[in-house]
Amino acid sequence: MFLSASPALAGFSVRDGKLVDACGDVFLARGVNLPHAWRARATGKAIRETAALGSNTVRVVISDGTRWKRTSPRTVRRIIAKARRAGQVVILEVHDTTGYGLEPKAAHIGSAVAYWVSLAPVLRGQEDYVLVNIGNEPTAGTSTPSLWLEAHRTAIVALRAAGLLHTLVIDGHDYGQDRSGTMRDHAAELFAADPLKNVVFDVHMYEVYGRGETVKAYLQAFADQRLPLMVGEFGPDHHGEPVDEDTIFRLASEMGVGYLAWSWSGNAREVADLDLVQGFDGSKLTPWGERFFHGPGGVGETSRRSRVFKGCR
Repeated sequence: MFLSASPALAGFSVRDGKLVDACGDVFLARGVNLPHAWRARATGKAIRETAALGSNTVRVVISDGTRWKRTSPRTVRRIIAKARRAGQVVILEVHDTTGYGLEPKAAHIGSAVAYWVSLAPVLRGQEDYVLVNIGNEPTAGTSTPSLWLEAHRTAIVALRAAGLLHTLVIDGHDYGQDRSGTMRDHAAELFAADPLKNVVFDVHMYEVYGRGETVKAYLQAFADQRLPLMVGEFGPDHHGEPVDEDTIFRLASEMGVGYLAWSWSGNAREVADLDLVQGFDGSKLTPWGERFFHGPGGVGETSRRSRVFKGCR
């Protein structure tokens, strides 16, 4: 699908409820989460290997230094360059915010905003290739829906004031799963708060989405509002609880929704089923990896690279 590009905005934008790349094409993310903050040395190889398997997007875990080693501007520049060489769009996400309101060491989203502002010199000019995921799963537990809403509203204003023109990605409340429907019910309000109207919403589908009708209802709610949505994380199960991944694959294709699997490799033993490959080796797919890359509705069937890497030819 092609939607005419606007000269007023560089890079990715949102048109008629869809994410559109700099060539004016609707872009559906089909990719993988990479745990850079914990396994930095594996990132370059993983970018190449996921691309070889058909991935068109990598969502990369970085850190503002609150909980893990701060990802330097130089490193961010290198990640972007490696992904561009591989023809992959990059979604950068600050992971330190995970579980704020429940996890004592979690960073408030304001910490992530300050970090993004510090990265502005590296990010400017990369709008064609990079999306900014403000904070991973940034509210949980005692955090209220109003905290989620106001923190993101403030973040959007601050990032635009800092001159960032990138598409902003916002994770759902309740560890990203939006069990309470907070993001679903307030997404339009947040979208309107962005002067560029360039925001994509990101739900993480784990055990809350164990039934197909729940998956469908959530995706349909955003379609009805004509608001852009991606499934930024999902897997075949979570802590032993089932996820209806088959419905996610099917409806993502039917409804034009992007998706990214969690995650390439290195998950803790209790969630090891989420590893796509064994030991960060792209030639050793796990059952989840086989399903994700080669199964019905998976990357092999549905992934298309952005034409931006070939000058929109």
